Amino acid sequence: MDTGLRLGLVAGEASSDWIGALLLQGLRERGRLSGASGIGGPRLVAQGLDAWWPAERLSVFGFSDALKRLPELLWIRRRLGTRLLEQRPDVFVGVDAPDFNFGLEKRLRRAGLKTVHYVCPSIWAWRPQRVATLREAADHVLCLFPFEPALLQASGVAATFVGHPLADLIPMVPDAAAARQALGLPLDGRVLALLPGSRASEIDEIAPALLGAAQRVVAAEPDVRVVLPVAPGLRRRIEAFLPPGGWPALTLVEGRSHEVLAACDLALVASGTATLEAALFKRPMVIAYRVSPSNYRRMQKLQLQPWVGLPNVLAQEFLVPECLQDRCTADVLAAEALRGLADSPRRVALAQRFTDLHHSLRADTAQRTHDAIAQVVDR
Repeated sequence: MDTGLRLGLVAGEASSDWIGALLLQGLRERGRLSGASGIGGPRLVAQGLDAWWPAERLSVFGFSDALKRLPELLWIRRRLGTRLLEQRPDVFVGVDAPDFNFGLEKRLRRAGLKTVHYVCPSIWAWRPQRVATLREAADHVLCLFPFEPALLQASGVAATFVGHPLADLIPMVPDAAAARQALGLPLDGRVLALLPGSRASEIDEIAPALLGAAQRVVAAEPDVRVVLPVAPGLRRRIEAFLPPGGWPALTLVEGRSHEVLAACDLALVASGTATLEAALFKRPMVIAYRVSPSNYRRMQKLQLQPWVGLPNVLAQEFLVPECLQDRCTADVLAAEALRGLADSPRRVALAQRFTDLHHSLRADTAQRTHDAIAQVVDR
């Protein structure tokens, strides 16, 4: 008898695509996947997802962008839901993207399909009212952080800590020399990494400040090399912000963000999953973020904690600087970067804190996700 599961799945961003791909890989390795279809990016497609729409169709940046795209997004969600109800997969897995997935999950669940939401929304940081929505949308929640299941279970939401898949993938002790050699960087000297985000709208808002900061750092410390991993399809957008003829101190690489983080001495990084990746690579960082003024005012009203960057949220203190909105400028970022590069004792202390964080997030993610989904579908 075929014990493979048929999944419906939606992953709308690069980080969700990664998590979803690991989920499919883990199920396949255990002989529990017969097929998956829905929305995803290149990693999911490589794992066999039949992508009815590409992930970038769901990519929005802030409230204003979402409002403009709302008719298209609602149309996609309605069509996707109808198609899933026709095919009746064993379980639907919504990977993050709560604004899109919650409504879809509620519709599917009301029609008798099992639903799993993968990645607990940040109810501990903002919008705690989402717990009620999550209770209605999902049969089970797969959590990336160990403190989340207790919060959800107290509100009647079944949940499992499955570990953060990045904590399994990223080595506890990164090999900086091997990463530099692979990237063609000198083994001596210092390397500054720039990670301005993986969406076009993030690049437009954040990349100019990061590049300007890097130029100031190199002017003050000429031995510093700058490396920027470019997300797929965004190279020309990055190059538009460079001086005519380029900039010799800067190396652009296609993807390979993990090698860049392993190779660097410090990273200037847009708030998001990349900040957690930098922490798991034990690298000091300066977190940057900027959105439209209206989006920022709206986010401030919803925020429950003083921290925005994931390393700071998990530590419950400002382990690394956050340069947000009006402080997301080339001058401020450069000053913080130079301070971080010069403070060797601080880098050592941060590496130890990040190592402790890494251990807390490690688990056999593939097995735990498999077991939780098997329990939901009862086979």
